[in-house]
This record gives sequence, structure tokens and C-alpha cells, in this order.
Amino acid sequence: MNDRTIAFIPVRGGSKSIPLKNIKPMCGKPLVYWTVAAACGCDKIDKVYVATDSDKIRATLLEIQKAETNIAFEKLEVIGRSTESASDTASTEFAMLEFAENYDFDHIVLIQATSPLLTADDLNRGFARYEEADTDSVLSVVRQKRFNWAVEEDGTAQALNYDYFHRPRRQEFDGYCVENGAFYITSKTRLQETGNRISGRIKAVEMSEDTFYEIDEPSDWQIIEKMLERRLHMVRTGNVQDNIKTIKLFLTDCDGCLTDSGMYYSENGDEIKKFSALDGLGFRLMREHGIPCGIITGEDRKLVARRAEKMKLDILKMGVNDKLSVVQEICRERDITLQEVAYVGDDVNDKELMAAVGFSASVPGAMKEVKEIADYVTTRPGGSGAVREVIEYILNNLEESK
Repeated sequence: MNDRTIAFIPVRGGSKSIPLKNIKPMCGKPLVYWTVAAACGCDKIDKVYVATDSDKIRATLLEIQKAETNIAFEKLEVIGRSTESASDTASTEFAMLEFAENYDFDHIVLIQATSPLLTADDLNRGFARYEEADTDSVLSVVRQKRFNWAVEEDGTAQALNYDYFHRPRRQEFDGYCVENGAFYITSKTRLQETGNRISGRIKAVEMSEDTFYEIDEPSDWQIIEKMLERRLHMVRTGNVQDNIKTIKLFLTDCDGCLTDSGMYYSENGDEIKKFSALDGLGFRLMREHGIPCGIITGEDRKLVARRAEKMKLDILKMGVNDKLSVVQEICRERDITLQEVAYVGDDVNDKELMAAVGFSASVPGAMKEVKEIADYVTTRPGGSGAVREVIEYILNNLEESK
């Protein structure tokens, strides 16, 4: 079978700066997920091949494909790559040529897994440019409006792209374009003839300025994750109403959400927690609408279990370190997706799960970075009816959508 246009995403398991970075969670998903999603969402791509030498990366990708409800992920195929092509010294072109020897296709887009800000729209624009007359290859670039200087060893400096006697204003300065490494498009024929990812008559497609960064060092990771969080929040905010309509499971953290995070002790040294009766009634209202409820918490205390039992919750998971994995397992058991889950959290250990679910909420006393990614932040503090407020917000939106 000839898949006319394919995407090729090489991922190694041997990254030294950030071990197994290609499957390290970023905004609730393995890093490689974001570029795979972009490639699968591109109308022009018939097949998406991820080539890896790592069994762990392969297993993670297959798990992603199994869990995804988007039919576009059927394009994904995970393949192996030789030890030689995955070595520290092997070029990306070596891996591409090895792939080309064994697979039949006409056109190829090389995608770097370290560019999670890539979108399907970027790729569609790239292929539109590739289909123009007199075009053999296309690469992605970012426009930079900076003044470049060449500096010799003795410190002598020479301006390269502007006249410092007539310094232009930023809005009047065209700047210059640099490769951002996100994607490269060419034909199989040219790849094999030249041994290079681009050749011949080359054109470029500009991507947004925030895609300038690639993930090579831990500091790059922090910068890009913040950018992706902001972008996802903007998208999610626009889709909140639609996401609420699909909610089939409501979950919350305990401390800071159902309680005020305070640690209280009796004269006998017994630990006491402050819960709100408002939340208990809220859970009942949610269940009356056919939506099961539960607590996912890092705590493992009997008084939490007693409170969950009194509120007749459907799910209680205590002593949880990896909340996202636990909720993924719950979703599999209930045959639902993460997009059909609502979750309330307040601390950094909730971030991954909040970024992955369909609707997330937080409380006023939550960590700043948690509130930044939440779809809704309550006015009531934790332990004073905050969870009830979230439930009412969801139920009111469900009523309005009828």
C-alpha cells in the first residue's frame, strides 16, 4: 500500500539532558502526544509514523492510541528504528533514509517531537505552500525582530541586518526568519537523491513567535510548558460550555477543596478536619442528574473515608501520588474518556489531571499556577462550599443547554 503523504516523527529513548523526555508529561500528556495529535489532525497526511528504539515509548504511544476517541489517531503507527539510527551521533537524515528504504510513500513531512506548540493548521499551511508551483521543499520558520551583530574574538562588532545610524522602530522592521525545527516537507525522490530533509526550490511557512523554542534543556521545558498551558487555557475557555455538556463523572481533591487545608487537633491529639454540609448536598444533586462523584486524594486518613461514606460517594481513591494515571484507569473501567470528567483541584499535584480532563475548577486559595489552568475558579474558599459552587455551575450550564 502506498500512503501518498506521510509524517515521520523520530523519537529516541536515550535523551541525556532530560531522560525519556519524549514521554515526560507536559500539560497532562506525554510530550510526543502534542506533535502526534497535530500530525493526525492534518488533512493532508495519510499516515503518521513514529519511529522509536524504546519499548517504553512504544507502549506509551500505543496506550495513547487506545485511549483516544478521535478517529484521526487511527493514522498513527509506531515502528522500530535501528540502534545505529538512534545513536547520539546519527543524523536525523540517517533515520529518514533508513525509513525510506522500507516504506512506500510519495511525500514526507519530518516533525520534531520537541515542538509541542505545532498545530494541524501549521501543517496544513505548510502543505498548501508545498503544493504551489516551483516548490520542492518547505520548512517552518519564525520571524525574529532583533538586531544581529557579528563579534570577532577581539570584541570588534559589525551590524549585520540594520543601520545603527538609522535604527528602525520595531513595527517598521521586517526582521529575519529562523528555522524553528518544527517541520520539513519534501518528496521521497528528493530525500533519497540528496540525502537531505530539504533541497531544490525551498519555501517557508511562518509559525507564531512562541514556537521559536525547542526542548533541549530543562529550562526550555519550563518555558514551553507555560506557553502551552496558556494556549490550552484559551482554547478550553472557549469550549467550556461544550465540555460541560459531556460530563459523565465528577471528581475532587480533598484537602483545600472539601476542607480549608487547616490542620486541627483535639486535646487528645486527634486530627480534625472542617468539611462543609453544602458540598454534601451538592454531591447528592449531581448524582440525581446521573453523574457519579468521587474523591481522589493524596491523603490516606480514616476521617476522609468516613466523610466519603456519609456523602455516599461512588469513588474514593486515597494515598494517590499519580492522580492522572488513577483517573485514566477509572475512565477505562467506566468506558468514558478524560474529556468526560470534571475535576476540582488546588495544588501542583493536581495540575496534570486538571490539564487532561474536560472541565477543571479550582479555589481562591489554590496555587497560582493551578488557578491559571482552571476553567473555573470559585468565589467560595475550600471547606466553605467551594465544591458545591462548582457543582451548581455545572448543573446550571447543563440546564441552560437543554
